[in-house]
Amino acid sequence: MSLRDLDQIDGVDRAIGARLRARRRSLSMSQTDLADQLGVSFQQVQKYERGANRISGASLVAAAGALKTTVSWLVGEELDGAGPPDEAFTALMTPGALELLQAYAEIPRPRARQALLALAREMARQDGPDEAF
Repeated sequence: MSLRDLDQIDGVDRAIGARLRARRRSLSMSQTDLADQLGVSFQQVQKYERGANRISGASLVAAAGALKTTVSWLVGEELDGAGPPDEAFTALMTPGALELLQAYAEIPRPRARQALLALAREMARQDGPDEAF
């Protein structure tokens, strides 16, 4: 799936998928383990997490149970129309974002964290979306 396709995916489905992935990863649970508990394939869990497939209400309830959380946490504020999908969880959909955040949190020195943040911001300014490696 290309980045253009990801932009076309419904924002609510992406936000729910991002929360699903974040919670699964925080429990160190594999996609296969979650899939087994939901009675679907791990590929289906991947699609839920990307927001490519919508998760049904029954599957959402089962996922909340498997992930030891509530449906309302997985859904967030997306269903009540109070605002746009949570930007933090949407940003975590970017490949490598969660790993970068975890590594950042483990940096003990505040100045080193500031330097990494400055580097990332500079790289974001310099690299346009159309540039390739």
